[in-house]
Amino acid sequence: MTPLIAITPIVLLIFLMTKKKSVPSYIALPLVVVLLYLLKLFYFGSDFNLMNATVIDGLLTAWTPILVIWGAIFLFHTMENTGAMAFIRQWLNSVTQNKIAQLMIIGWAFAFLIEGASGFGTPAALAAPLLIGLGFKPLRVAMLALVMNSVPVSFGAVGTPIWFGLGQLGLSEEQLFEIGIKSALIHSVAALIIPILALRFVVSWQDIRKNIVFIYLSILSCIIPYFLLSFLSYEFPAILGGLIGLILSVFFAKKHIGTEKELPHKAPRFKFRDILKNTFALWGTVLVLLITRIESFGLKALLNSTVHSLTITLQPFAEILLSSSGVLQLKNILGTGTDFKHALLYVPSIIPFFFIALITFLLFRKGKGIIWKTWKGSWQQIKKPILALLAALVFVKLLLVDGDQALTLIIGESLANLTGPLWQYIASFLGGLGSFFSGSNTVSNLTFGGIQQSIATDLNLNLTTILAAQTVGGAMGNMICINNIVAVCSVLNLEKKEGVIIKKTIWPMLVYGGIAGVMTVFL
Repeated sequence: MTPLIAITPIVLLIFLMTKKKSVPSYIALPLVVVLLYLLKLFYFGSDFNLMNATVIDGLLTAWTPILVIWGAIFLFHTMENTGAMAFIRQWLNSVTQNKIAQLMIIGWAFAFLIEGASGFGTPAALAAPLLIGLGFKPLRVAMLALVMNSVPVSFGAVGTPIWFGLGQLGLSEEQLFEIGIKSALIHSVAALIIPILALRFVVSWQDIRKNIVFIYLSILSCIIPYFLLSFLSYEFPAILGGLIGLILSVFFAKKHIGTEKELPHKAPRFKFRDILKNTFALWGTVLVLLITRIESFGLKALLNSTVHSLTITLQPFAEILLSSSGVLQLKNILGTGTDFKHALLYVPSIIPFFFIALITFLLFRKGKGIIWKTWKGSWQQIKKPILALLAALVFVKLLLVDGDQALTLIIGESLANLTGPLWQYIASFLGGLGSFFSGSNTVSNLTFGGIQQSIATDLNLNLTTILAAQTVGGAMGNMICINNIVAVCSVLNLEKKEGVIIKKTIWPMLVYGGIAGVMTVFL
């Protein structure tokens, strides 16, 4: 009975979020957390103090992804409210009249960059309206945007799914790098097929064949730097790969390299100075991230310094340490040995997102009214995800706690016995399931990363390969993710089309999972 009891909260969560009248994640997750907490106490006999310390740790840890996502959303609201995004739309629209080139520049390369900076469904919501403005049909654009927004997702929001989503598993830095490299390789192979399948939702095979050289130039412009950068960092592959890919895709389109011939047209001219100013939020974010992440500049060590300047002892709660560089630590929470740490200025939230947003307001000379409008807009978008993420992190922490009695180990052992070595071929689909119901590669990694780790250990499979398959699965799950589909349908004013979209986008997702399964053999 123990494995069945252990998996009950996860089964209930999936049921609540996928039934006909689904329960939103910000309600379903807290309900399941209560059930899990009670099971841990009364069925598994866990220590009361340890459970409470774990809940506190989860609630505090959740603010890392919350602040990253909030910062990114705030920055994009800043771009909307200062007029920068409207300028970028006009500029991108003027580059070419070729439909395939427009789809690849906006739906692929631009979305790739936005995913690297923000994630959380933002790319589809931003790219889709741009494409509608160019005359494409809304339903087809929605499907294309969802399928395209898969390859960069494991490194989305400055690598949050890896450094945070899998960072809770006690892995070494070398293992996290290895997971990043392997997942980048799987994604890069999938990228040779997936964008073609996405384009097919909008254009004919004949159009694709006529522009196939440009399509692959655009794909390779993103994935070559993306893959190479994975050897150096798990924060930059998507954001820098997307930036390089966008610049090169625009260049190839303007020069008509690899595209079918188009009729001459008069496009509006944009001054380089205006392009530089209106894209500042994007390249400024990349610049600040590089300065704070490259060791030789010295800021990385400074922003992570734990040399504390303030100590507060709150017995029996915890010892609170605060460093001069904004690193907050809670030691020995409730006397259980549970610790918490958050580098306020290093985690990508205040720096770069809020910092760059402030400079953008100054650059465009916007006053308090626009700043307040931006703040309210970002809060409206983040307030429900805050509840979901608070509950998700408590859920994850409760699954992982208790050493040999951790529920992840119990569930993992049961699945390992059920599938045997065949698990490597289907590991990515568990990650996809996590994204399907949670709407996040990060939450999928948090929820199922421990289970994948346990299965890999029990079956003596390569741990980093299985976790790479997990995070790839979390990325491909974006294609059928309920939250993302609802978001893009809302933006495009598509009513009652969610089921139609899932029935179409599930096929590219299955192809993606097949590629991931085959790649694990070579990895």
